Amino acid sequence: MSESAGLQFVSPYAFEAMQKVDVVRLAALSDPELRLLLPCLVRMALCAPADQSQSWAQDKKLILRLLSGVEAVNSIVALLSVDFHALEQDARKEQQLRHKAGGSNGESILVSQLQHGLTLEFEHSDPLRRLRLALSELLAIMNKVADSNGEWFLKSSELFESPVYLEEVADVLCILQAELPSLLPIIDVAEALLHVRNGDWFLCLLVANVPDSFNEVCRGLIKNGERQDEESMGGRRRTEALRQLCQMNPSQALNIRAMVVEECHLPGLGVALTLDYKPDTADDAVSPLVSYVSGLLLGTNGKVRTWFSMFIRNGQQRKRESSSVLWQMRRQLLLELVAILPRSRSTHEPNDSVEDAESSSGYSGLREEHVVKASALLRLYCALMGIAGLRPTDEEAEQLLQLMTSRPPATPAGVRFVSLSFCKLLAFPTLVSTPEQEQLMVMWLSWMIKEEEYFESAAGVAASFGEMLLLVAMYFHSNQLSAIIELVCSTLGMKIAIKPSSLSKMKTIFTQEIFTEQVVTAHAVRVAVTNNLSANITGFLPIHCIYQLLRSRAFTKHKVSIKDWIYRQLCETSTPLHTQLLPLIDVYINSILTPASKANPEATNQPITEQEILTVYQGSTAGGEGGRAVRSRYSITTQLLILYYILSYEEALLSNTKQLALMQRKPKSYSAILMDQIPIKYLITQAQGLQQELGGLHSALLRLLATNYPHLCMVEDWVCEEEVTGTLPLLRRMLLTSNTCRYSQTQLHDAFQKVPSSGPRLMRMLDHLTLLSAGDLIPYAEALTGSMGLLLGPSVPRRIPQTLNKLWMVLNTVMPRRLWVMTVNALQPSVKMLRQQRYIQNDLMVDPLIVLRCDQRVYRCPPLMDIVLHMLNGYLLASKAYLNSHLKETADFDRQSQTISNLGLGQAGQPDTPEVTREELKNALLAAQDSAAVQILLEVCLPTSEVQTGPLGAGGDAESLLQSMRAAPGPIKQEEGARRAEGEGEPDGGLLSDLREVQCLICCLLHQMFIADPNIAKLVHFQGYPQALLPLTVAGIPSIHICLDFIPELLAQPQLEKQIFAIQLLSHLCTQYALPKSLSVARLAVSVMATLLTVLTRAKRFSFFMPTLPCLVAFCQAFPPLYDDVATLLVQVGQVCASDVSTKTRDIDPLITRLQYLKEKPQEVLVPGGDKSKLSLPQRAAEDLGGADPDVQLCYRIEATFMDIISTSQHGL
Repeated sequence: MSESAGLQFVSPYAFEAMQKVDVVRLAALSDPELRLLLPCLVRMALCAPADQSQSWAQDKKLILRLLSGVEAVNSIVALLSVDFHALEQDARKEQQLRHKAGGSNGESILVSQLQHGLTLEFEHSDPLRRLRLALSELLAIMNKVADSNGEWFLKSSELFESPVYLEEVADVLCILQAELPSLLPIIDVAEALLHVRNGDWFLCLLVANVPDSFNEVCRGLIKNGERQDEESMGGRRRTEALRQLCQMNPSQALNIRAMVVEECHLPGLGVALTLDYKPDTADDAVSPLVSYVSGLLLGTNGKVRTWFSMFIRNGQQRKRESSSVLWQMRRQLLLELVAILPRSRSTHEPNDSVEDAESSSGYSGLREEHVVKASALLRLYCALMGIAGLRPTDEEAEQLLQLMTSRPPATPAGVRFVSLSFCKLLAFPTLVSTPEQEQLMVMWLSWMIKEEEYFESAAGVAASFGEMLLLVAMYFHSNQLSAIIELVCSTLGMKIAIKPSSLSKMKTIFTQEIFTEQVVTAHAVRVAVTNNLSANITGFLPIHCIYQLLRSRAFTKHKVSIKDWIYRQLCETSTPLHTQLLPLIDVYINSILTPASKANPEATNQPITEQEILTVYQGSTAGGEGGRAVRSRYSITTQLLILYYILSYEEALLSNTKQLALMQRKPKSYSAILMDQIPIKYLITQAQGLQQELGGLHSALLRLLATNYPHLCMVEDWVCEEEVTGTLPLLRRMLLTSNTCRYSQTQLHDAFQKVPSSGPRLMRMLDHLTLLSAGDLIPYAEALTGSMGLLLGPSVPRRIPQTLNKLWMVLNTVMPRRLWVMTVNALQPSVKMLRQQRYIQNDLMVDPLIVLRCDQRVYRCPPLMDIVLHMLNGYLLASKAYLNSHLKETADFDRQSQTISNLGLGQAGQPDTPEVTREELKNALLAAQDSAAVQILLEVCLPTSEVQTGPLGAGGDAESLLQSMRAAPGPIKQEEGARRAEGEGEPDGGLLSDLREVQCLICCLLHQMFIADPNIAKLVHFQGYPQALLPLTVAGIPSIHICLDFIPELLAQPQLEKQIFAIQLLSHLCTQYALPKSLSVARLAVSVMATLLTVLTRAKRFSFFMPTLPCLVAFCQAFPPLYDDVATLLVQVGQVCASDVSTKTRDIDPLITRLQYLKEKPQEVLVPGGDKSKLSLPQRAAEDLGGADPDVQLCYRIEATFMDIISTSQHGL
């Protein structure tokens, strides 16, 4: 709108005076300025005010006095004297007429036929006609705007273009809008004024006379504006009009700019307002233009970013115009860039004595106060070029390169500037186009390499640009161009599309001129480790460089040892854990075990030595899971990372044994002695409380433990830890006074030695220890475990071993392995003739049954038995892991040697045979261990007797498995044991006896073992155990119902003892679990018994049916439908037995008659009102007469079984 350039606009001073109705300021205005505001002032003076205050009355007098000397006021007063109601009615009629006529300029109600031009008519007309002329013209333009459907047009109007009458027309326009607001909404009027010449001037006057409408008008113009204002004349005129409005009211310029961004319309207006903006206090750091454009392109709003990027791209397609807002913006940015370019030489000369080419190259230093602004400009140009697609001119490219290759001071901001400059060179290598520019870049990169160490020390930052240089060099050597692109985008903080092909020139420079691979590896080792490395240290660190070099196997390729650097870095770590540490350890382990190439199998890195590992754990809390609590100089993070390294190394060593065997390499494994000295469980407990700070380290350690140390991951331990570390124990420890009632290990040991006389004193000590944390209990571990054997006496109070059990469980949460060894050695039998052996961890893992070679009195001390069972379960798991790892360690090497030795035999399957055999042997050994443990525990459940008078029963041998394990055997009598197992024999029998408690503990463990491996249950029941234990095992082991799955297989075994045991077990299972499956198995058992009746000899028949016939009672009691089958079987057995003794003097025929009678009429057998059978007395007499004859005894056992079945059935009814 250059046509209004000569007109006087409302000044910001005048607009502010109007906004605030500041009469004093208005009085200070010049006549030309005051002339523009007359419509509003005259209306203010003439109209009745809403404000009736005295102050406004005084202000109104001042306004009248101010207007009294202005001649134009009279014409405005005349305009206000018109009947606006009639005028509005005529205007609405004209609108209706034009709407019917289709918008054609035909007959007009407001204006009759004009005799002259519009300007002359306006000049000669009275105030009413002037209002009608202006209103008619304005309505015509507004109608055309409404019908244009967004297409812009410029309406030629003589009334709005004549410079002589502009002020009068403006007065009329302001009066019309003020008096007819419903007919002429100010937003529609503003939109119409954009389509006439001098429209911006009219618009400013209109808004100045209605200052409250400023925001409303601006928002309306922006909402109706174009998305890209620079592309059309209408957009440019709209932008110019809004720009003039903001110049009139500069305090609202930033709010209008925010509206522009919110609507994503008129991007040029936002830039223009930023160029016009003059802040009250200048910010030396970053200019408003840089902040605004950076916010648009680097903000989180993708819609705004796309909108402004389109403005940049479209603006470049047009020819360069000085009036274009885009070129004004670029020129301003270039001026800001040139203004901060260095003018003097660098103040820092690292090598004062050396006059090299760089010293005289004209390099100059960037001033410290300009560094932040320079970094912001670099990021902005990166965003303009990478996101918005800006193509820099030669001048811009040259000045950018000069800025990028300047040398900042050694400050954190300077480090950031160098990193940004370096990444910008990688992102836009086209900035370097001439050989001179390329030489400039190479010299600057060389300066970076030389100055990196000085910058890091002087700036006091851990992440300098040296690591980034090293990392980029490694990526170039390994051709990981995508990684370089990701690194550049991450450093710049924006996603830029970089073609990998564009990096070819930079790759050549890096790999051939600056950083050869050998230089990279040699330099990387000399880089200092990052002190206190944690996730709080951002940027690119030495660890990133070492990680990439390890991945590319550069160290092994050039025979550079990196082990010491990695160890030092692991020792310099803290929380929160840096995310690169775990990948570094993994790739380091891989480089130890896997050679860089098959041609050179020895090209591997060295592992961390055992002495270095022990150094980390010396003085650690629970050092070696049994030492005194001493503060370690290494952080918990370091100790956990070293533990992760060891466990991962051992796992990787086992998983790579085949490949290592083929290469004839056997890397050394860490010794068991080393592992025993590492407080693994304590470290895991510590890590559990630091899961947020340790990232994924805690879960990774748990995974490795579950594989290699399953005995440290038992569910019982986790549950116990919740009890130890929960809220209740915490509250109890809060009751502990600071240093009162402290007891030493010696005092505790002395109190144990004097038990039971020192019982109360010992109890006080133990109660005090229960208030201590697990770590504080560690010094007392030896005294507690070493005195366990003293608590097995008969007069020791029960509370003492119970409290000791609690303390043992607390210690088990921090030092389980060492605690178990100490406990096993402490509970050995105290027999003077035998020399006690001191076991170590490896002994117990090889033979877990050593745990059960303890003092016999432990088997009747439930608190200590609970500890023994806990250790047994743990060592059984440890033994499995030990054998699995041992098999993996040796199998592949044995297989390799077997393969080599059999090369001439031509047997293809020969090498696989030893491996399969070893696996089978391992499984057999584990099964034997588990079953032996179960059998010993079952035998412990039997009550003991001083005299052994009988065999163990089904599945037992003359000398029990438990007796062979113990030095002093304890004989067991089956008949008495059967009674005592049911709580009848022991003096302290019943449900509260020690035996019953031990039985419950053992049944709980067996239940867990059967669930973990059902094959153990199958193996134990195929081996068999005393029949007296069947009521206990069936009732006490919930998972024993799985035996129903394999009882048919057990019945099919050829050994008669196993068949008997199967039927006896089934009888108890049917009573306990009356299920459909039990019914089918019971029916099968009856069928098997009927089949065996036909094939067994006389002696075997007696041996089989005497113990199994009572089981039929349980079958019928659980499943009455089996009565007919069982009765038939009993009659058949009776007939067979009767036929064998028919030749004898004793008459058996009455027995057969009675059996048939019992089968057919069981209801008549019972005596009314009682539970005795009619045949009971003759039966007893017959038994006396039968003597020792097996068949006779069996006959009467059959009759007794019949009677029991009838009795139970009648009671059931």
